Amino acid sequence: MKNENQITEAAFNEITELIQSAKQRAYRAVNTELINLYWQVGEIINHRIAEEGWGKGTIETLSVYIRKSQPGIRGFSAQNLWRMRQFHETYRDQQILSSLLRELPWTHHMLILGQAKQEEERDFYIRMAIREKWSSRELDRQLKSGLFLRAVANPLKVSPVVRQMYPLANSVFKDVYALEFLGLSETHDEPDLHGALIRNLGRFLTELGLDFCYVGSEYPLQVGGQDFSLDLLFFHRGLNALVAIELKARRFEPEDLGKLNFYLEALDRDHRKPHENPAIGMLLCATKDEEVVEYALSRSLSPAMVSEYQIQMPDKKLLQAKLHEFYQMLAPLDTEDPS
Repeated sequence: MKNENQITEAAFNEITELIQSAKQRAYRAVNTELINLYWQVGEIINHRIAEEGWGKGTIETLSVYIRKSQPGIRGFSAQNLWRMRQFHETYRDQQILSSLLRELPWTHHMLILGQAKQEEERDFYIRMAIREKWSSRELDRQLKSGLFLRAVANPLKVSPVVRQMYPLANSVFKDVYALEFLGLSETHDEPDLHGALIRNLGRFLTELGLDFCYVGSEYPLQVGGQDFSLDLLFFHRGLNALVAIELKARRFEPEDLGKLNFYLEALDRDHRKPHENPAIGMLLCATKDEEVVEYALSRSLSPAMVSEYQIQMPDKKLLQAKLHEFYQMLAPLDTEDPS
């Protein structure tokens, strides 16, 4: 039987959970109203600029007027009023995003507008920030690390089994993981990488994604009379499957898949629960040759993939150049007759 303290604690927890849920709903409601307000203000400013020629001086006067007539109100500096105008001007023709825009705080929108210059990028980061519940700090990090390029311009290569069994894998896993927070040197080895990941497990989980749950490090596997250990083991709630990660602080080699496949077989036979899907394997390597990866995975009978990790943030100018190159590739060819 439960003692009185356990019963009381359970009742108290039920109430505190209700309070927390109410706080979250209240925050969402306030944020929705704030974004609606900024949208409407931006719409009016856009209209006045177009119809009445409002300029910099008028916006500054408006800012002073708002602060005087609404004492204590914040967020209506001249700079922020221009941002409201930019917010409305950017999204006014994108009805599909109208409801999603109200799910993010204003700070998130300012980061996206400031760093994502193309419609596809902005759409991507809005949806990812909502799905992954990123803080503004994490959103800024993902923007600076070029997640859009890592996820969209460089699609993940997986084995045919992954495509067949887990069609959503490309939205869960990444081709390149940004691990700059580990603080590793260029000469690091696998123990350095493994230890740094464990010390920074919370940040690594954020980089992996919201539905990843940590299971163990150097996870023991016994096959026959021999003992083996898997570098890292996670569970993905959405895929309902164990995710085995083997670390390689060097270039991917085709023979690495053999060991990973062996571990996946051991997990499925001896550790997978009856209600779970077959385990998925990832080789996380310092570098990889895309053609070698494609050849190695093409006939693999295991749900496996090969990803790369980066220990430094990309150079901003290089990132912008790669984005420009990506959009140039997508641009339609000029088919007009030059004559």
